[in-house]
Amino acid sequence: MANELHDFDKAYASGRTPWDSGVPSLELRRVLDAGLLPGRRVLELGCGTGTNAVELARRGYEVTAVDFVAQAVEAARAKAGAAGVKVAFHVGDALNADVGGSFDLLFDRGVYHHCRRVDLPGFMKMVERVTRPASRWLSLAGSAKETHEYGPPTVSEAEFRAELGGLFEFLEIREFRFGTDSEAFRPLAWSILMKRK
Repeated sequence: MANELHDFDKAYASGRTPWDSGVPSLELRRVLDAGLLPGRRVLELGCGTGTNAVELARRGYEVTAVDFVAQAVEAARAKAGAAGVKVAFHVGDALNADVGGSFDLLFDRGVYHHCRRVDLPGFMKMVERVTRPASRWLSLAGSAKETHEYGPPTVSEAEFRAELGGLFEFLEIREFRFGTDSEAFRPLAWSILMKRK
């Protein structure tokens, strides 16, 4: 993952982070408002500058969040401090980060769709380690139904069902559009809500 770390470091250093809209994911908020994420302890993979982690903490969750870009995590810590919420932020590779115990909820916005191309078996081992039966996972992933010149990696429904269905039951699958830093570019995405078997 050294190349990926370098690429993301460069993106944050240059300020070119189109995935970081600065507002909580509308899809995460929809799922939260619908009461579909029961539990208390949440792990966010790939938290970036902490916008979604802060939203989860505001709603009363005990949040642990990890990202492998130190600059992003520094910004996330500042954002949580300004919002007056507590989030346990960690700098590290989500595949290997020691974030402690198992969690009631797992959330990622764009981590599964990336890690599946780099090390799917390692990613799934980590997911199994940080969840337990009945844990829920909301994964927001780029949809292969739409092609684009740049933007997030994509996955088809058949692929994610095959890759995730051994460990998880699918509770809700729906399409939505990612929010970005530009209203002109909102890539098609999957909202995949699952429960650990």
